[in-house]
Amino acid sequence: MGALIKQETMTHYTFQREPIPGRLLRGDVRIPEGPPPRSAVVVIHGFKGFKDWAFFPHVCRSLAVSGHAVISFNFSGSGIGSHPERFTELEAFAANTLSREVEEVGWVVEWVMTGDLLPRKPASIGLLGHSRGGGDAILHASDDRRVGALITWSAISTFDRWSSEKRAEWLEAGRIHVPNSRTGQEMPLDVGLLQDLERNRARLDVESAASRVAAPWLILHGEADQTVGLEEGQALARAAPSGRLYVVAGAGHTYGVGHPFCMPSRELDEAVEASVTHLSLHLGEG
Repeated sequence: MGALIKQETMTHYTFQREPIPGRLLRGDVRIPEGPPPRSAVVVIHGFKGFKDWAFFPHVCRSLAVSGHAVISFNFSGSGIGSHPERFTELEAFAANTLSREVEEVGWVVEWVMTGDLLPRKPASIGLLGHSRGGGDAILHASDDRRVGALITWSAISTFDRWSSEKRAEWLEAGRIHVPNSRTGQEMPLDVGLLQDLERNRARLDVESAASRVAAPWLILHGEADQTVGLEEGQALARAAPSGRLYVVAGAGHTYGVGHPFCMPSRELDEAVEASVTHLSLHLGEG
């Protein structure tokens, strides 16, 4: 547990854990004022994202105000280090794999469900994942029956997102770089990420996992998403017996906001409202 910050309607504290040397997770916990809530929500960022990017703090505060303990965190391979908004750990970013991300979601869920991060053990838990973090959330929810509600925002339907030409280049060079248009950085990816996907293709099959999700699932997607097209949300909805597709009209991949965050957009307000309603229906109101 780290710095304690009192806000008007919640308590906010930070944590960092390193279960395995070299894999440090930094996170935030937000708890509404009053008796400790009986429900918790873990919020999962996506590729080139981080817990303090744009809408994530606003979303976490909104969910906490609605009555849940809310936990957000940076993956150990997010590229974010001690500075909460700068990609200063590019070698950690390069070494990240999909299996690591899924494992780390499991670590955080376990810390939450044992009461290790909270004033008391929650009776129920939900997951909210954005983009690739949505894929991670789907994989975890497919195997963990403790998850009482799942929400994905603009989730990918597959982790396999590279052309045959790019894969060949990657295998030959051992490393590729992806541009970060916001920071201007060329962010490295080691071939271990691709090899992990190849070795664990069945285990990392998002659509297959979607068919096994038992928790009530809100599949929220922007109508105008050009990063992860609406067809991926539709594919998840077809695969998911417990899924309900909710299309936000006119919304792109980041729901009308960017980083740094200034104020919520209409699209973001709609996404937050739908998410709060889903959690209240299936986890209760704290």
